[in-house]
Amino acid sequence: MKVTIVGAGNVGATCADVISYRGIASEVVLLDIKEGFAEGKALDIMQCATNTGFNTKVSGVTNDYSKTAGSDVVVITSGIPRKPGMTREELIGINAGIVKTVAENVLKHSPNTIIVVVSNPMDTMIYLALKSTGLPKNRIIGMGGALDSSRFRTYLSLALDKPANDISAMVIGGHGDTTMIPLTRLASYNGIPVTEFLSEEVLQKVAADTMVGGATLTGLLGTSAWYAPGASVAYLVDSILNDQKKMIACSVFVEGEYGQNDICIGVPCIIGKNGVEEILDIKLNDQEKALFAKSADAVRGMNDALKSILV
Repeated sequence: MKVTIVGAGNVGATCADVISYRGIASEVVLLDIKEGFAEGKALDIMQCATNTGFNTKVSGVTNDYSKTAGSDVVVITSGIPRKPGMTREELIGINAGIVKTVAENVLKHSPNTIIVVVSNPMDTMIYLALKSTGLPKNRIIGMGGALDSSRFRTYLSLALDKPANDISAMVIGGHGDTTMIPLTRLASYNGIPVTEFLSEEVLQKVAADTMVGGATLTGLLGTSAWYAPGASVAYLVDSILNDQKKMIACSVFVEGEYGQNDICIGVPCIIGKNGVEEILDIKLNDQEKALFAKSADAVRGMNDALKSILV
């Protein structure tokens, strides 16, 4: 199985490292526009093989899409990262042109690939890639919900003082600081609702911390985070390549699901060898439905800025 990662920056390189270390794919290609950058990252990762025991072939190329031919999955991380004080939405004008060009180039050499989008603002970038390429909706996926859900589970684990892997929790809605919806009502610790252990006040703080999880790290690091995003992408790619059919919150195109149409937004999906194999209908309460509708309106508003690009 072959995976191409476009953009060899922190997120792309971390994704390649996790995929290689875990043996998710037999081949990983890193591509970047900066001369020698992807080649250097790939060589550095390959030099870990003897010490960590993986056999994945990792190579890097400078802007040569022919080397990506036959990719089963293509991950698009290219674009500028957030800086302190910058919202994901402010990136739209810069990153839209990059994502559109990258998607068109990879499809010339891998027409049957599944595309995973990481570039922000994610929901809008997926919508752009879908509309500009004409691909079926199951083959373009945004990984935002996987990352947001991981952060949600982390904050719950800290509040509970219990292992994050024993916690089940999901974030739906737009991948933005004000649009994501941590589903505190449905979160559980080994099958027991977390509401049995945590007060409403604590749960609200956990949800608030989750929503600004990316911005918090950007403020601390001076740039966007990369370890958790890279691992989240690898987790999603693993479910695709190995047909694991995991339930993962992903940003995908909806046509009537959750009362929304003609946008890409985070919803629970079954992810397998065909990409998005099913969108699951979680029964939301009235408050959650209202939050989801508000989130969808915000995402739809950002899509309006794409009109000039899609012409």
